[in-house]
Amino acid sequence: MATSLGEARVGISRPASIQLPGIVLGVGMGGFADGILLHQLLRWHHMLTSTDHDRIGVKYYDPHTVSGLEMNTLWDGVFHTVCWLAVLIGLGVLYSRVTHDRLRVWASRVLWGWMLVGWGLFNLVEGLLDHQILGIHHVRGGPHQAWWDAAFLVLGAVLVAGGYLLQRSGRPFDPSAAAGRTEGGRA
Repeated sequence: MATSLGEARVGISRPASIQLPGIVLGVGMGGFADGILLHQLLRWHHMLTSTDHDRIGVKYYDPHTVSGLEMNTLWDGVFHTVCWLAVLIGLGVLYSRVTHDRLRVWASRVLWGWMLVGWGLFNLVEGLLDHQILGIHHVRGGPHQAWWDAAFLVLGAVLVAGGYLLQRSGRPFDPSAAAGRTEGGRA
């Protein structure tokens, strides 16, 4: 009888969710968007460009000197490594949870909604931690940096809210469901 109860409990376990891998993927992708757009293409800031005004005493590396740019680029590389690891971890967790109909998962509003939530969480955490609390860099330094930093936080909040609403508009997705069932998220 104990064996039957144990087997019954295993049989009614909740399916693995795509919420966690979606959020982790969103954090990594949001970090890449920030690093590529703001650090590299627009060159508005690097990881340590505001350490002359930071709140934790990190040495200032002037990005307008070769040695300062080298150190800022090194820390941008550390930042991108963390983003890359988040994407790899998110993909690994997603792959481990989805056993059937992987194409349907990628077309799911649920997955894309959770990825937007992750991106928004990245903006909120990075914006509060690096811009406000530590002060190691700002979205765009200068006389209007508070407005740029506030806009970054507002964008994060909009991404979290929009992603949450998007994933709610999709049908629940059971990654372990057999192929052909209609529980997948709609596009």
